[in-house]
Amino acid sequence: MSEVKLAAEIRSEFGKGAARRVRRANKVPGVLYGHGSDPIHISLPGHELLLALRTPNVLLALDIEGAKELAIPKAVVRDPLKGYLEHVDLLIVKRGEKVNVEIPVHTEGELAPGAYLLEHVLNALPVEAEATHIPESVSVSIQGLAAGDSILAKDIALPKGTTLAVEDDTVVLQILAAQAEEPAAEGAGEGEEAAEA
Repeated sequence: MSEVKLAAEIRSEFGKGAARRVRRANKVPGVLYGHGSDPIHISLPGHELLLALRTPNVLLALDIEGAKELAIPKAVVRDPLKGYLEHVDLLIVKRGEKVNVEIPVHTEGELAPGAYLLEHVLNALPVEAEATHIPESVSVSIQGLAAGDSILAKDIALPKGTTLAVEDDTVVLQILAAQAEEPAAEGAGEGEEAAEA
């Protein structure tokens, strides 16, 4: 798992106006919390944070004006139109500590021949993993699966030290039969042509 170092600054101003000023300076307002400590309001470098968040559950090594903390993102707010980061909530973690996170599920292989649809019941799999060894994703083979088949949480191979945080029989993926489009009613167009004549 990748660890990204970021320098953070403590924020003393709050509210929408203060947050806008932070964003105008190409920084992202955030809150750091966890381990029973009071929330710490910080600002982070916008571009570096954006790059770091491309990795799911990235481990952030923060230097907060000389204080060192490890954190993982818990909530990220983006502008719905422009996509830039508006705010981030970070959870303090310690090395060796177990945390509950969701990791993306990737599929490999091809479905059996036929018109089938693959439905992701869960786009991300809830797991418990060591904070410094969170898997970036898990892969599952859908090779040869047909309509009616499904893949349960217990069917997915997890990396060492990672355990499921959902019931074993939770459906993660299922294969559906594709719905055939109904043919247009015969004669519908003919009536319109006759009316025009």
